[in-house]
Amino acid sequence: MTTPRSTDLAFTPAVKSIQTRLGSRSIYEGVERRGGFQTEITQDLARFIAARDSLYLGTASADGRPYIQHRGGPKGFLKVIDERTLAFADFSGNRQYLSMGNLSENDQAFLFLMDYAQKKRMKLWGRARFVEDDPALLAAVSDPAYRATPERVLVFELEAWDANCPQHIPRLFTEDEVAERERVLRARIAELEGAQASSA
Repeated sequence: MTTPRSTDLAFTPAVKSIQTRLGSRSIYEGVERRGGFQTEITQDLARFIAARDSLYLGTASADGRPYIQHRGGPKGFLKVIDERTLAFADFSGNRQYLSMGNLSENDQAFLFLMDYAQKKRMKLWGRARFVEDDPALLAAVSDPAYRATPERVLVFELEAWDANCPQHIPRLFTEDEVAERERVLRARIAELEGAQASSA
């Protein structure tokens, strides 16, 4: 019996068949020979996670109906608990509870993390659950300065992760990133105007 590889989470037999038909199977066989996707949170991934202020959470119902949900918070709201565990505080939303319902019957989950400014993205496969009865954990992942009331915690147990290619990612900046660039430019303009005035 073949030992499962981390890439098998993504490269199912159907996917491998299409990779073969369209000519990319040899590339991903090379990935598999080199050990496949990473399965633990490295320092580089932890730094990437700490800089994020939003993410996309993918879940599916028991019969496989997919659902994607955006989650956001202060920068670093997604916490690294250990080398294979992430968690974040879940705030009140539209109260449809689709992700909660899905995870109650199918714990397979996916996190998609985007850095639009640097055109980077990370894909994380794992299993997730909502925790509603652990005040200490809720306090550990909550930011008291953030103006929202945390209701529960989503705990994500990592199985594999991979960096995705930067092609076709639009370069976007947050309001804070634009404000910082504007501050630097205004300071430089003031410096140049001062130098010009003193030399006049």
